[in-house]
Amino acid sequence: MNHDQPAYGLWTLVIFNSAIFIMFAYSFFKPATARDWRTFGAFSAFIVALFVEMYGFPLTIYLLSGWLQSKYPGLDILTHDAGHLWSTLLGEKGDPHFGALHIASYIFLGLGFYLLSNAWNVLYHAQRRHTLATAGPYARIRHPQYVAFVLILLGFLFQWPTLLTLLMFPILLVMYGRLAVTEEAEMRYQFGAEFEEYAKHTPRFFPRFGQQPLST
Repeated sequence: MNHDQPAYGLWTLVIFNSAIFIMFAYSFFKPATARDWRTFGAFSAFIVALFVEMYGFPLTIYLLSGWLQSKYPGLDILTHDAGHLWSTLLGEKGDPHFGALHIASYIFLGLGFYLLSNAWNVLYHAQRRHTLATAGPYARIRHPQYVAFVLILLGFLFQWPTLLTLLMFPILLVMYGRLAVTEEAEMRYQFGAEFEEYAKHTPRFFPRFGQQPLST
């Protein structure tokens, strides 16, 4: 390892990368209610935890160092590449940035932010008109914004898994699921039969490919 170019302790990068992704997500999600802020806050905590281990202090590598050094005796655990644990565990050779999981992570991240952007645009205009959002991604699933956040989280987990983010991920899934149910109760109260008809034809999270979406 080249000690002139340390892999960790780069707290400026932690702050910079965390701020970029959090602000990028904020620009699409635009939290307004207390519920929105809780959702966005949980996502932001995941992002900060990720980049702290990616560039600041590698807690996961530290905790697993004994096992990693015994199973992979030639591995320099203090290099940045070693932090791509999936590559190490799968026995991949070469630069992990070009591995299948790393490429998949970029696809998930791109899809997630694209879906988040499109969903917010539809929701924003629906809220201004005080109507039910049923166009764009909402024609296929009832909660595209939460699906977008999950895609982004999966993208980061494919790229740089840590014990903390792996623990946070199922908690966030449960949190988003409960928020979706709460939102549906509010929409049912506000829009009544219109929402019931929409919900009957539109899945909550997983689109039914091949099925014609509800016409709007």
